[in-house]
Amino acid sequence: MDQAPLSPTAIPLADAAKLLSRAAGAPVTLAMLEADIAAGAPVNADGTLNLVRYAAWLVKDRGKESNT
Repeated sequence: MDQAPLSPTAIPLADAAKLLSRAAGAPVTLAMLEADIAAGAPVNADGTLNLVRYAAWLVKDRGKESNT
């Protein structure tokens, strides 16, 4: 069974967690993504994650932490 390719602009959260875990070489869990969303990380209207917008949010959010 072939799976449709994932779109980096509309990836389901569970798939994003798997992909980010592989890319980071460290666990990224669904709970971690949900916590970021609760803290203001952007999501698409359908609940999927745009990896580019999420990465930009992370950089901006982490920049706030380093300025305190």
